[in-house]
Amino acid sequence: MDNREAIGSWLSGPRAATEGAGAADLGYRGEQLGLPEQGPGSVAPTGRRFGALFIDWALASLIAFGLLADRQVHATGNWALLVFVVMSLFTVGTVGSTPGKLLLRLRVVSVDGLGSLSVWRTAVRTVLLGLALPALIWDRDGRGLHDRFSGAVQVRV
Repeated sequence: MDNREAIGSWLSGPRAATEGAGAADLGYRGEQLGLPEQGPGSVAPTGRRFGALFIDWALASLIAFGLLADRQVHATGNWALLVFVVMSLFTVGTVGSTPGKLLLRLRVVSVDGLGSLSVWRTAVRTVLLGLALPALIWDRDGRGLHDRFSGAVQVRV
């Protein structure tokens, strides 16, 4: 294997390297969960998930700034995180989507029956999402640890 081939497999990720070596056919994201490959009900694309996160964080920051504009509080980021967590808890717990997910047509559902998450599962997912690190560690289906521990998956609507 020459250097270009090694770098190419590294850049395209472990999934491509494993499949390219003939070691395993991992299938598409969500196949193990019984989800369709594309269209409604399929695993949400990474770009849309990051876009929804950006929208939600911007909204939480605006709300935190608006709440603290009259006061001389300089830790707006901490308040934005609190607003983000509370917003996620209530919106995912009630309608299954945050405002950013609604705009980008995504929904958080339970892996078991593909319905809404229970209050307990929503709380676990939201707390872990607030810690950030579990959301940065993904499985082969593109689910973060916060989704795995809560039995959730983000899907297209």
